[in-house]
Amino acid sequence: MGTIGVIIAGIIAVGAAVIGIYNGLVRLRANVDEAWSGIDVQLKRRYDLIPNLVETVKGYAKHEQETLTKVMEARSKATSMNIDISKVTPEMMTQFSKAQSGITGALGKLFAVAEAYPDLKANENFMKLQEELSVIEDAIQSSRRYFNGTVRDYNVRIETVPSNIIAGMFRFVRREFFKIDEAEKENVKVDFDSKNA
Repeated sequence: MGTIGVIIAGIIAVGAAVIGIYNGLVRLRANVDEAWSGIDVQLKRRYDLIPNLVETVKGYAKHEQETLTKVMEARSKATSMNIDISKVTPEMMTQFSKAQSGITGALGKLFAVAEAYPDLKANENFMKLQEELSVIEDAIQSSRRYFNGTVRDYNVRIETVPSNIIAGMFRFVRREFFKIDEAEKENVKVDFDSKNA
């Protein structure tokens, strides 16, 4: 093989490597977007459940209007935030996380209020909503873990050699992790022993 053949083979090899790295980055970025979509679906399920939960409690706990209002305000604040995960900044992700923590805190207070109303705790609809919320909270945590794992893999790839060169050329940028506040690290308290109350 002559010098020209070696040069052509080298160019082809470099081109194939660039294409392979680029396609890998695209796959990782798509995984991050898909993982965020999973979080979005679970949060929507949570948002949709809250009005039913509030209405159920309202029928039994008429004197707890302030707590019910705070739950709906937290839901409203969280649902008003639209995140484009491809353009999210650390500040936006922090605000989003705080809004989610606001819902968790408000729901915790709602369940604390429910403890004072034995008829509510024994209500079949309320128990079903509690159980559904518990399942959703678990799904949200699972979706967060998956999302953060895909973000980690993507960020590592765009920051390591030689991928970082291709990432820089094609403007692949870091993605932000979905961090949670310390207060939100505990699940919403759901008391299934209410059947015995």
